[in-house]
Amino acid sequence: MSTLMKHFNEGGWMMWLILFWQFVTIAIIIERAIYLYRSSINKDVFLATMQKCILAGDIGRAIKLCSAAQAPLARIVKAGLMKVNRPDAEVQAAMDEAALRELPKIEHRTPYLALLANLSMLSGLLGTVIGLIIAFEGVSGADASTKATLLARGISEAMNCTAFGLIVALIGLIGFALLNGKTQGVVDDINEATVQVMNLVVNNRSKVNMSTLQAAA
Repeated sequence: MSTLMKHFNEGGWMMWLILFWQFVTIAIIIERAIYLYRSSINKDVFLATMQKCILAGDIGRAIKLCSAAQAPLARIVKAGLMKVNRPDAEVQAAMDEAALRELPKIEHRTPYLALLANLSMLSGLLGTVIGLIIAFEGVSGADASTKATLLARGISEAMNCTAFGLIVALIGLIGFALLNGKTQGVVDDINEATVQVMNLVVNNRSKVNMSTLQAAA
């Protein structure tokens, strides 16, 4: 720990800006990971349950299961099932409207990680440039006996900024790649599941028990 603090202090004031980017990056990664974990649902099991309920005509039970799931996919499907006694276009419109509410929440903040990675790297490079400028300015007006010390101090500041900026940038890019992949997986599951549920509703309207729908509502 003392070695890390030594390098941090040698990096100059730009290290504090990079540290700020690091805190923001880690906070977004943790928040997004928790949200996406809670938003995940086993699509195959969910669809199998929905198919069983719809084929049995028990829309009320399907709606209750969606309410219990507490996931974006379940809320979107629930919006469509609540309109199952209406024309197909209204069922689709209800699911589309719910998707417009849920999808931005799923994709929220993740793109900022790529921006923060670039900011961290550029801040490190700026710290490098500032450190080198200070080093060469100090050397140009210094005595021969102190030139080596001043030059080493400036180069140390420059290299520490570069290293710290690159480390934070790597954390941001890795977090972005993992979270973006998870986000896309959740979105793909929603798109696939809503289409399958819509087809089930359209093809099995005659089996729907409207009394169960009214009880669920």
